[in-house]
Amino acid sequence: MKVKPLGNRVLIKAKESEEKTQGGIYIPQTAQEKTQSGIVVAVGPGRKNDKGELIAVEVKPGDEIIYDKYAGTQLKIDGADHLVISSDDILAVVA
Repeated sequence: MKVKPLGNRVLIKAKESEEKTQGGIYIPQTAQEKTQSGIVVAVGPGRKNDKGELIAVEVKPGDEIIYDKYAGTQLKIDGADHLVISSDDILAVVA
């Protein structure tokens, strides 16, 4: 399935959380924290300001980002977890 975000929305593939700590202890899925980073898959065209000028989204496909903990709408695309979030919910790009 192909999904193209609209406006200033961004489609993100959520990164898998690690199941094992550095000390070798396995963490059950129910005890793991929600993933807050992912890879940008697709980007909408942006939003318009009050003058009607298009403001483009600052990230591009392939960027690894950190986003707000409770942001977005979860989707399953081809069996993988994805999120559609507003570009305003993106906190940082991992360099």
